[in-house]
Amino acid sequence: MPVPRSEAVAPRTSLREQVFAQLRAAIVDGTLEPGERLHDAELCTWLGVSRTPVREAIARLELAGLVVVKPGSSTVVSPLDHRAARDAAQVAAAMHELATRTAAPLLTEEHRAAMTGANRRFAAALQDDDVDAAIAADDAFHGVPVDVAANQALRDTLDQVTPLLRRMERTRFASLTGRASVAQHTRIVELLAAGEADEAGREARANWLTLT
Repeated sequence: MPVPRSEAVAPRTSLREQVFAQLRAAIVDGTLEPGERLHDAELCTWLGVSRTPVREAIARLELAGLVVVKPGSSTVVSPLDHRAARDAAQVAAAMHELATRTAAPLLTEEHRAAMTGANRRFAAALQDDDVDAAIAADDAFHGVPVDVAANQALRDTLDQVTPLLRRMERTRFASLTGRASVAQHTRIVELLAAGEADEAGREARANWLTLT
């Protein structure tokens, strides 16, 4: 594998979490391509860490469906499994519907303003063909009700399925079809402002199902 040119992991959260997050991001953004072989020594050099956190991260990535480990042979980046991604999108859609319904009566005007601001950034990023910025803004938009809902089981479920969706999101946000999400986001905020929790939840679900 060609070692990506990047800085070593910065000392912030636990080392194992940092290594996992950086490898996951490299797979999701295409730095590590589907079918690419991963070698422990090269990953250790790239990240500036020992073999132990790398192997722990690989095990977690395998559980997340992002790598395939062949014992005694090799580790490769998983190809994009459209069926698995569709399944993950359905789970994510249900979780975001629940988060939106739960958060609806608790959202303040400031929360809704934050969602509106995130949607503006999302629209601008799509206009500029900046997929990374679009994903960040989309995360910020949907993150408001997830944070307000404060349901740890919901968060854990999203943490599990979201990586499988990232490659689909990158494809969608790089195309004109992704721009339909701007109007859907606007509609969600309008429904929340009107106190229509169930309708807002259904709209959030529909928004995530556009990935399927």
